[in-house]
Amino acid sequence: MAYVGKAPATTALTADDLADGIVSTPKLSNDSVTSVKVVDGTIANADLTNSSITINGSAVSLGGTVTIGETKPTISSISPDTIDNSEATITITGSNFVSIPQVEFINPSTGIWYTASTVTFNNSTSLTVTVTLTVDAQYKIRIENPDGNSVISSTNILTVSDAPTWSTAAGTLGTIEGDFSGTVATVAATSDSAITYSETTSVLTNAAQANCSLNSTTGVITTTDFGGSSTTATTYNFTLRATDAEGQTADRNFSLTSSYGATGGGQFN
Repeated sequence: MAYVGKAPATTALTADDLADGIVSTPKLSNDSVTSVKVVDGTIANADLTNSSITINGSAVSLGGTVTIGETKPTISSISPDTIDNSEATITITGSNFVSIPQVEFINPSTGIWYTASTVTFNNSTSLTVTVTLTVDAQYKIRIENPDGNSVISSTNILTVSDAPTWSTAAGTLGTIEGDFSGTVATVAATSDSAITYSETTSVLTNAAQANCSLNSTTGVITTTDFGGSSTTATTYNFTLRATDAEGQTADRNFSLTSSYGATGGGQFN
């Protein structure tokens, strides 16, 4: 049943009492509401003395305020989404952030949660956090506002991976006879996933300069005519990049020098 006006002091309202209509301004001062279904939430064993609620859009004044329903934060994206094992700064974009939430990183494989070192509240849609994660894995992110409302990303949104590391020392890769044809040198880098090689400059693979080719999978540098049309000893300085499957990169500077007048052909150091 639903009561209009003052309800009996010992009456406990149930979900059925409010399901079919609007209760208009009941005076429930000093009464206890034990179970009331309000819109899409349930108030269990709640004492609403000196409080107020809204039922189906109609205000019920009890002398105070009770917040009905939940406003949970959401996560839409992060940047960057791949980091290494050093301290990283990550921007989290979403909604309903409240100053200042707790941010945690969850490794689903181990079940271990890691708390962000710092959390900066930019606004209700943006957070900036710093974190150091020493275990390579894919992580979910959890955000909990001060009111207890929280969200966990539905997918593993952050990848922690080792960036490529060059095993070939920087600097000269050797002195090669001008017009040489064949393998000039091989460069190598390692990572926790497959690596591809590329040139960030336009010297090594430029036909008008070193006139070489770089195998993107093996790191082998070859030529059919080292130095191209040049007949003058020249040092060619260039930068190579190692990129792993997670898109992490490492650059290194190298050089090759051509020489003319040597006999026997081929490479010599």
